[in-house]
Amino acid sequence: MIVILWNFISFIIALGILIFVHELGHFLVARFFGVKVEKFSIGLGKSIWKKVDKHGTEYCFSMIPIGGYIQMLDTRVNKLGKEEQCFAFDKQKIWKRIAIVIAGPISNFLFAIFIYFFVFLIGISAIKPIIGNVKPNSIADYGGLKVGMELTSISNIQTPDWNAVNIALMSNIGNKHLTLTVKSESNKYFFHDEMKVLDLALWNFKPNEETVLESLGVVPYFPDILLTLSHVLEGTAADRAGFQSGDSIVSVNGILIKKWDQVVNLIRSNPNRFLMFVIDRNGEKLELPLIPDSKKNRFGEIVGVAGLVPETDKWPENYQFKLQYSIFESIGKAIEKTKNLIKLTVSLLIKLLVQDLGLDQLSGPITIAKSAGTTASYGFVYFLSFLGLISINLGVINLVPLPMLDGGHLFFLIIEAIIRRPISKKVQEIGYIIGGVIIFFLMSIALLNDFSRL
Repeated sequence: MIVILWNFISFIIALGILIFVHELGHFLVARFFGVKVEKFSIGLGKSIWKKVDKHGTEYCFSMIPIGGYIQMLDTRVNKLGKEEQCFAFDKQKIWKRIAIVIAGPISNFLFAIFIYFFVFLIGISAIKPIIGNVKPNSIADYGGLKVGMELTSISNIQTPDWNAVNIALMSNIGNKHLTLTVKSESNKYFFHDEMKVLDLALWNFKPNEETVLESLGVVPYFPDILLTLSHVLEGTAADRAGFQSGDSIVSVNGILIKKWDQVVNLIRSNPNRFLMFVIDRNGEKLELPLIPDSKKNRFGEIVGVAGLVPETDKWPENYQFKLQYSIFESIGKAIEKTKNLIKLTVSLLIKLLVQDLGLDQLSGPITIAKSAGTTASYGFVYFLSFLGLISINLGVINLVPLPMLDGGHLFFLIIEAIIRRPISKKVQEIGYIIGGVIIFFLMSIALLNDFSRL
């Protein structure tokens, strides 16, 4: 319950900030061109708080936190005298109306640059993309990738950490080949760069079942997991069974344990079934009976969970580092990251339309809320990075040419500029109905996907 509440609060904070930034863009440009803004709302539906300024603009928070809007003076809605019409949105020159419409998405992109500037300036913990294992007969295996290689660039995009690797790989979904630069150890003291080309003709990436790295057969390096417990999660089956921090697993049901994977597999495959653990506690052998709790995994299978958290070996020297830059470098890196994420988002949207990606990859508010809560629990810098990513997504999606979105308004304005007359009200109404149905359809699929992942 506490986790759900934390996720919800993190989601509302993140969404509120991004909606405010988006609508503020529209608001400031409208004010700059002399358009009267009647209402600035964060949220939809009935107002729960409001205040009116000296210009007659009503600022309010509304009951439904998913969304927001600004309401401008418009002769198509308001009956205005001649002296007031100059303040109406629809009476502005077309280039001014276009500027007001695109100001929201542009604000989201600028906000992302601002966020990533601070992320790079403050610094964020990162791990070098060094391969820990390559699955036999995988795309990576056939492409010549080996254990210990460091991925330094993908498709000419630098990849200093695993986050950059994932973004670069996602950008290549649907491509036939993938070019990588890897750093290999020639001997104890020297490294050399190599070019590798992966054949993606048989790449079958299923995001709901595997990560993009797993789909290629790449396993990131991670220190060995030890058989000694780091801690035991409160209220879990292991906690009730009496496991303690510092206990070492010796055997389970008479099976001698040599690797932590054995423990994981035995627990997962025995939900609600008796397991006898033999542990070493301060040199003394003890027997602890454990009945793992059960839960559904992401594939809908019932698996066992216990709440045992093992210790891990130390990271090798130089594998971990802080991704941090100077003020001027941070500006450039922030612009570059925002540009790459915009390209990735656009690319994935296009691939969604041409069926390179299925509709089962859409995510809704529940998945976003879980991500918000997770990143917030990791720390402020990680939450900022998440905000930047969602801000970019919000900006790109709003530019999709669907009525009800900024992209739909922009589409109508471009047509108006071409035919030199406003589009009829009836055509716009039909467009809004079609756009509303499409958005409702996509939102419904996103919500169904969210519930299927719970």
